[in-house]
Amino acid sequence: MTISAQLWKANQDLAQACLEHPFVQGIADGTLDTQKFAYYVGQDAFFLEAFARAYSIAAAKAPDWAGFIIFHNLAAGVLQELQLHESYAKAWKVDLHSVEPQAATRRYTDFLLATAWGGDVGLTAAAMSPCMRLYAFLGQELARNGIPNHRYADWIRTYSSADFQPLAEQLEGLVESYATATTLVHSTYRYAMLCERDFFQAAFRS
Repeated sequence: MTISAQLWKANQDLAQACLEHPFVQGIADGTLDTQKFAYYVGQDAFFLEAFARAYSIAAAKAPDWAGFIIFHNLAAGVLQELQLHESYAKAWKVDLHSVEPQAATRRYTDFLLATAWGGDVGLTAAAMSPCMRLYAFLGQELARNGIPNHRYADWIRTYSSADFQPLAEQLEGLVESYATATTLVHSTYRYAMLCERDFFQAAFRS
């Protein structure tokens, strides 16, 4: 079993908790309060900027050119995702330039950037992988019976798309290339998964 598969399997409890979270289920059936989703859009845009920066830091630290290219390509993918958030922001009347990161957001972004600056490339890849794998999982689960026709359909369409899955796999490939299955790698991955759950919780409580 690959390191990524081990890590994902070890955190199925949190993956399932995210899937069953009322925020995600509200996206699934279209019943999520629009103000909660608007809050999420603003916080997620702030998060994605930090995510792109972490990719760039990891790229600079990559010990080989192949890793450098993949990290940069993944950062470019995040920039495309941010463009989607800009369209969301217009639709949901969110001013992304005035968003103040809240506690759950800051806790996650500070953790990612501290890991990217202070850790090695493998640890950074392990810290970032849960976000990509979890969203691919959520998108596929929510689209399992077809993409519904409601106001959150684009969210489901984005993360269940054939374009998103390979991005998660590319990042997991970097985990395989650079990480080892140490206690630190396992605890770092799990902390990121906890941050994901708390991110949804903060949005739902907003």
